[in-house]
Amino acid sequence: MPAVSVCVELVYDDEPFHERIARAAAAGADAVEFWDWRGKDLERLERAAAEAEIPIAGCVADGTLTDPEATDDAVETIRESIETAADLGIPTLIATSGPDQEGLDRATQRGAIVDVLSRVALDAEAADVTIALEPLNTAVDHPGNYLETSAEGLEIVDAVDSPNVRLLYDVYHQQITEGDVVRAITENVDRIGHIHVADVPGRHEPGTGELDYETVFAAIDEAGYDGYVGCEFSPVGDADEAIATVLNWR
Repeated sequence: MPAVSVCVELVYDDEPFHERIARAAAAGADAVEFWDWRGKDLERLERAAAEAEIPIAGCVADGTLTDPEATDDAVETIRESIETAADLGIPTLIATSGPDQEGLDRATQRGAIVDVLSRVALDAEAADVTIALEPLNTAVDHPGNYLETSAEGLEIVDAVDSPNVRLLYDVYHQQITEGDVVRAITENVDRIGHIHVADVPGRHEPGTGELDYETVFAAIDEAGYDGYVGCEFSPVGDADEAIATVLNWR
């Protein structure tokens, strides 16, 4: 049965940031996650998690991976994030590809992504941190992003060939991009390092849209997935009730 993490950037966006951690814990979440660690008071964040007795499951690594002229910068950015994650005891860093570079073919950009992730893979392994590469939908939320399909994301993961570089499978993004989410998860569960959930359309809580999330959660469980399922949605109803629904389905 997978553990449930709450993205406190989205689910609880109506109160001071650090207070959201205790609220997620009170709602029964197994962990919390957030986006960029830069610009946040990390000592206060760590203290809030310790006081609420809840781990931090993940945060964003940052960096543009698609520009072959900027791979050194991307590597340094991710290495800084690996060090920060290790210091805070965060097991997963979320990496996105960055924009589709104008004038460059996809093979060149994909090669740059593989190059960056390959160069930081040993750092991730040494720190016991997993880098989870996330495809994003370009039709609704992230026009111009390079990586949008789980198939290409998995090919990149395979090319890097590190146990600490995996795919982040976001059910919301992949339902928009390609559908067939249950098959994609169950057939590739050994290469998935993190899962995000939200319903389609609207990126609201499961149960508000077209996805049969009871079936999705049952498939995740039956596939033997043992990582976190992150609630990354903007609730239209009560946020605590939305988390309770996910906890009942997992």
